[in-house]
Amino acid sequence: MGKIFLDHPGGTRLFSCANCDTVLTNRAELISMRFTGATGRAYLFNKVVNLTYSEVQDRVMLTGRHMVRDVSCKNCNARLGWIYEFATEESQRYKVDFTRLERNVPSHLVSLVLQ
Repeated sequence: MGKIFLDHPGGTRLFSCANCDTVLTNRAELISMRFTGATGRAYLFNKVVNLTYSEVQDRVMLTGRHMVRDVSCKNCNARLGWIYEFATEESQRYKVDFTRLERNVPSHLVSLVLQ
């Protein structure tokens, strides 16, 4: 396999993958800390880099039906959260194109770390 090229979002307060320390985003991209993911607390971000994306999946969540893609760290492949592709509920469409990163993902012992 070839070399993995990673992006850097700039900024001073950075969020990174706890598994491999790959930088994912910065504090300026944080939209909300008031979300709950499958494993607990989650954050909603505008722009996140160094991710790989799964195929689109249809999921029924607490806030309604959504089309999402799971996101993983580009460097170590640890699952970190998901990105919203479409929301059927009008009141939930503000989430589309934003990425939700989970603070703690026990299945991989990975968490989001503020540096």
